[in-house]
Amino acid sequence: MGPNEGVATVLDVRELPPRERHARIFKTFEQLALGQGVLLVNDHDPKPLYYQFMAEYPGEVDWQYLEQGPEVWRVRIGKVTKAAPAAGA
Repeated sequence: MGPNEGVATVLDVRELPPRERHARIFKTFEQLALGQGVLLVNDHDPKPLYYQFMAEYPGEVDWQYLEQGPEVWRVRIGKVTKAAPAAGA
């Protein structure tokens, strides 16, 4: 899948107050259908957000950097099928 395939929306959070950014991003992600993604535009590397997604949605997120600064970061955050449970789990 190409980086813009399945992108349902572009979410530019650069003008949002920092305290509102993660809530808006997660709300947008939760509204996606499987296979869709959001194109996040940010003014810094959203690495802490990556770790939060991996903790809250293990196996459900596809994270692709499309641009990595120094002034703008663009990340495609896709909703993928939940990982299958391990055998015997």
